[in-house]
Amino acid sequence: MPPHPRPAHHRQRLGAVLSWVGLAVIVGVVAAACDPEEETGDAALAERGEEALIEYGCLSCHAIDDLPGPQGGVGPPLDGIAERRVIAGELPNTRENLAAWIANPQEIDPGNVMPDVGVSDDDAEAIAEYLQSLD
Repeated sequence: MPPHPRPAHHRQRLGAVLSWVGLAVIVGVVAAACDPEEETGDAALAERGEEALIEYGCLSCHAIDDLPGPQGGVGPPLDGIAERRVIAGELPNTRENLAAWIANPQEIDPGNVMPDVGVSDDDAEAIAEYLQSLD
């Protein structure tokens, strides 16, 4: 026996429910994508990174607006580094690559002008978090 067709008002109600469910899913996805905590990353880690960057003397060679220090000109300015496609001239600009570069620049590119100043892996990750937060 063929299934009994549902009345038109049932199909319309089902369509309306599915539309609302679809809208809820879309709103949820957009809200998750716009989550301010996700955009800002780890604020405490970035704050620690700013302090470490100053302690390691990074501003002797690099400039960052709004930070106290010598604002050197040997290395590139670091404002807006998160927007750059590559770092160190060849590495894709990811937080992981940036941390690796900060911790071991001579290991990644022997003979480059950035000195290996003994930044710990934890401090390099914090500094990378801070730099990625700069506009």
